[in-house]
Parts: sequence; C-alpha cells; structure tokens
Amino acid sequence: MDRNKHLKLADEAVCRAERFAGDAEDAVKNHERHKVEPLATIGALYANIARSHAAVAAATPEQADETERTDG
Repeated sequence: MDRNKHLKLADEAVCRAERFAGDAEDAVKNHERHKVEPLATIGALYANIARSHAAVAAATPEQADETERTDG
C-alpha cells in the first residue's frame, strides 16, 4: 500500500469518526444515553484507525509512491 492510499484511508476514517461523534452527541441531546457509549467507542476506534494510517503515511517516503508506479 502506498503513501497516498494510507492518506486516503486516514481521511475516510476521520470522516467516519466525525460522523459517529456527531451521532453520539445527538444521542445525548435526545436523552438516548444507552446509545452514547457504543457510538463514542466506534468513533474512537475510527479515530485510532485514522491516526494509524496517518502515521504509516508519514513514515513512508514519497519516492516509494513513484517507485511503485513505475515498477508495478
């Protein structure tokens, strides 16, 4: 997997984390407290996934992207 793919996956995971955080916030506002913890947990999971992909992307040299395109 190249650097750009990791960045794309990190972006997608951030969007999902944001969506679940918003859902958790809505559950609090609607007094549906039984939904808050699961939604917040899933949001935190996606935030961790985003951080992981971002860290791998940061550790991957940009030249590796170009090498994979020309070799593959």
